[in-house]
Amino acid sequence: MRIPKLKLQMKTEFRKENCCSVGVINNLFLAVKYIVMDGCAQLCKCFLILFNILFALVGLGLVSLGMWLRFGAETRGFFDIDLNTAQFTIGVGVLIGTGALMLLVAVIGDCGACNHSKSALGVFSGLLSFLIIIEISAGVMAFMMSGKVSEELANFYATIYAQYLNTRSPGQAITLKLFHNTFDCCGIGGPIEVLVRDTCPEGNILKQLTFPSCPSVIHDMFNSSAPMVLGGFLGTAGIMMLALVCSVVFSRHISQSRAAPTYVLLTNQPSLLLPHAHVPHAAQQI
Repeated sequence: MRIPKLKLQMKTEFRKENCCSVGVINNLFLAVKYIVMDGCAQLCKCFLILFNILFALVGLGLVSLGMWLRFGAETRGFFDIDLNTAQFTIGVGVLIGTGALMLLVAVIGDCGACNHSKSALGVFSGLLSFLIIIEISAGVMAFMMSGKVSEELANFYATIYAQYLNTRSPGQAITLKLFHNTFDCCGIGGPIEVLVRDTCPEGNILKQLTFPSCPSVIHDMFNSSAPMVLGGFLGTAGIMMLALVCSVVFSRHISQSRAAPTYVLLTNQPSLLLPHAHVPHAAQQI
């Protein structure tokens, strides 16, 4: 009679050991999974902070550029001409508005990442998704309408050129100098230009005789750089998508960390990590 009881006791102990082994493996797996997820969330947090700092700097740069274009002495000629002023006024306004929106998004994103705020990260994700859509749309439109944009800019230059010949306005002279130095060109005649030679880039006689015509340079530059502009817009949108993914991952990590149960470490039990609610009464007393 003792032999069957001994066998039964051995089977029971074997089952308990198997159960304990499975529990240890499961707890180890959960611990490793938690460590990996926590490390990924911390990487996402660092990336979000760095991204928002750079995003804020870019937004501040756009606002500064827009304010300089609107109120700077060098660009006042853009708004002194009689024709085609509305398009550039709207463009400068859009530039300032975009920069201000980028600053707002960066501030909300940094607050959400540093304070572990789900609501702030949600607002940040929504605004960033909106900016991604605008970024992709602007890149595609700039690529498809590069010819029209170059034609409008060339016509605008011709308008300033013609009015400067009639008025000799100092503001328009500064605007012509800005065009000439940016595109490295001189007037409409190029090397034979004599009417606005005082606004052309400085250089020796040989260089001044090789300056091309500004309308042709504007057309060529926009047509040749259209794929590069599209790539820049799409690359920026890709980085913003990565920030959006990091925001979602970090937000989920915040939710899981707040909902996770409390764990205690037991030294006298086979299981390494057990929920506090399932700790035996004897272990709690220890």
